[in-house]
Amino acid sequence: MSSQHEQDLKTLMQLNLDYLSSDQNSNAARYEEFLAPEFTASLPDYNIYDRRAFLDMIGKKRPFTDLECSDVQITLLGDVALVHARMTLKTLKGAKKEGRYTDEYQRINGKWMCIGANVISENISCEM
Repeated sequence: MSSQHEQDLKTLMQLNLDYLSSDQNSNAARYEEFLAPEFTASLPDYNIYDRRAFLDMIGKKRPFTDLECSDVQITLLGDVALVHARMTLKTLKGAKKEGRYTDEYQRINGKWMCIGANVISENISCEM
């Protein structure tokens, strides 16, 4: 495994953690740093959000706590990477929920940027 490959994996693992932390803590400013202009998110409410709509949503109080990931798998495909993981969280009413996600990253001008996010889980927005 090349040192570049190892560095890419390390960077993508950190971006994955930053993504989750930013979601949990409504940190739209951090997202601004690594979401590509063409970013879209397909979420459990059956909507597809463009970058602006996603950032607006993130800036509001989150309908969950204790967001965590496990079983993280990163696949590097040249200048594209897929990050797959299992996630768990608690609704504001305390119910434990789980799901899976795949985030897509692209190396743009030497920097990894998130170009897409797809989440499969129970819709928790009705349980706030």
